[in-house]
Order: sequence, then structure tokens, then C-alpha cells
Amino acid sequence: MNILPQPISSTFNRFVESEKAGGILLICCTIVSLLLANSPVAAPYLHFWHLPLAGLSVELWINDALMAIFFLLIGLELQREIQSGELSTIRSALLPMVAAVGGIAVPALIHFALNGGTPSQAGMGIPMATDIAFALAVLMLLGSAVPTSLKVFLTALAVMDDLGAIIVIAVFYTSTLAPWYLLGALLVFAALLGMNRVLRVRALSPYLVGGAVMWFLMLKSGVHATIAGVLLAFAIPYSTRDQDEQSPAHRLEHFLHTPVAFIILPIFALANTGIVIGAGAMQELASHNSLGILAGLVLGKPLGIALACLLAVAVGLCTLPADLKWRHVIGAGLLGGIGFTMSIFITNLAFATNPALINASKMAILLASLAAGVAGFVWLKLFGKPVASR
Repeated sequence: MNILPQPISSTFNRFVESEKAGGILLICCTIVSLLLANSPVAAPYLHFWHLPLAGLSVELWINDALMAIFFLLIGLELQREIQSGELSTIRSALLPMVAAVGGIAVPALIHFALNGGTPSQAGMGIPMATDIAFALAVLMLLGSAVPTSLKVFLTALAVMDDLGAIIVIAVFYTSTLAPWYLLGALLVFAALLGMNRVLRVRALSPYLVGGAVMWFLMLKSGVHATIAGVLLAFAIPYSTRDQDEQSPAHRLEHFLHTPVAFIILPIFALANTGIVIGAGAMQELASHNSLGILAGLVLGKPLGIALACLLAVAVGLCTLPADLKWRHVIGAGLLGGIGFTMSIFITNLAFATNPALINASKMAILLASLAAGVAGFVWLKLFGKPVASR
């Protein structure tokens, strides 16, 4: 028995609209950054991001501090999906959850097959995640040419992908660990949970102040500071009864959509996509690391997502929504290959001491994301027509 499509909430519609516009702006900022990095002003442009500022470089303030706000938004979106969205029941969560597992595992295995035992093995996390903003921007360009359930499915899949990437960052990209700072960060997190669950504090300001302290302690601990954003999201009160207006988590999520989509992620793109395309660019793209990223995103994502869903449905673990067909799942898998934000973020962590490898990896990410976006758009344009209701 197929699952009937659920009504789309106003929260989800606002989320999709902000992601669509944000994705378009990200494309513009990426193009500008690429042009500047390969222009006569390349040297001062690239140098600017490495200028020291209060103990960190400008780039690190962006990647460690501003991106913690992005991760806070991701955490809030994940909490909403778990509490009252597509992941709120086992029945509705299983399909995107299974799809996410397949979409994480297969690209990582492809990269590992090409790079296992080499210095570039650390990059196997790069092709794991899907960029929600870009993927939804492509879907929104298709408009009514695709079923609404596909947008919900892809959003839930991308959120689960991001959760997987967050776990990978926390577990595998922590080089050194300062236990006392980490303990302090966890104690702050426990105190925030106590404010929520025991004291029933619903004002946002105490959570934001505590979150800032947790971020600082996490930064000093060696665990990537952006993880503090995710932990903070799950400490902030959320209520399914007043989710439309009064829930602190919902109000913060609604407030953050605009600055994250139109300020933080565009700045991140400008700071991290200044890729110098030199004479050896083709040779760099032919390296095992770049091929692992390209194959992982362009081939591994659709294969992993489609095969995982097919297996889960075949054994009766879950079913497709009534208005989705396998051609839609394949299209979602193709769009899942748009890595960008999280892939670039993991690249910076994986190859922090190797600028040349970072540059080549980012070039592969951009090419793979472009190829995946175009393939997904064309596939769904040709084969994604919604199923006629009877």
C-alpha cells in the first residue's frame, strides 16, 4: 500500500522558497569568486581571506564561526523534521533515511576504492552530502513539472545527508582533542538541556549566550566548532502545538533562513570557491582524488540512493509515496550529487595542510555539482511529470 502524499505546511513552503533564492545567489557568488581568482586581482583577493583577525584568519572566522550558525539552522531543520515533519514517524522517515544511507555509503566507497591507503584517502567524506539549497533550486525551476512529494522527499534526504556529514566531521575530522574543553562544552550543552526540559525556559537569549560559550569551548577542544551549532539546535525548546508562531526553535529557524541564505552562505562561497584554474587543471582532475569526488557525486549518489530505495521497497521495509515513481527517485538521486557547501566544508577539514589538494578537490566538486544539477534537471524535465490522479 502506497503512502498518500501529505499536505505541505507553510513552514516547508517558506523553507523551500528561501533555499531556492539562496541557491541562485550561491551560483552568482561562486561565479564571481572564480572570475576574481583567475583575474589580475587574484593575489589580493585570495590574500584577503587569510588576513589575521582577532586570533583567526578571515577565512577561519567564516568557516568556524559563521558556519556554526549555518549548522545551527541545519540542526533546527532536522529537529523540525523529526518532531513534526517528514521524519516524525518511522513510516514516513524510512524511505529518505534509507536513501540517505545509500547516498552516503556508495560515494564514500567509490572514493575509498580509488584512494584507499594514499594521503587523499581522507577525502572519502567529500562526496557524501547533498546541498539542499542547490538541489531545491533546481527542483523549483521545474515547478509543477515534478510532484510535490519529490520536493519533500529530497529535502528529508538532504537533511539526513547533512546529519551524516555532521557525524563524519565530529568523528573522523578531529585531529587533536583537548578533553577538558570538550567536557566543558558538553556540560554547557547539558545545562541548556536542563533549562529546556526542567526549568522550561522559553526565552531565546539564554540559549544563544550558552551556545556562544559552547562554541568557544568546542573550538578549543579540537572538535570542529560548528558542531556546537547542531547541539544548540537540539537544546532549544520546540513544541508541535505552537510550531507555526510561538515555538522558540521555530521562531529562530524562521529568523535564520534569510541571513543564512543571503549572507552567510554567499560569504562562504566567496571565501571558499576562489579556485585557481592553472595550466595543470586537467591533470589535477585526472588524479585519483578528483576522480573519486567526480564519480562519487555524479555516479555514486544516484546509484546509492536508487538502489537503497529499491532494496528497501523490495523487502517491504517501506513504500513509495502514492505520487512518486522510480523515475522520480532516480531524478532525486541525480540531484543528490550536488555537493557544494558541505563537500567544500569537508574538503577544508580533510586537506587542511595541502592547499593544492584543496584547490583540485574544489574544482572537482564544482564540476560534479554542475554535471549532477544539469543531469537531474534534464532527467526530471523529460521523465518527471507528476502521476495523474485517478
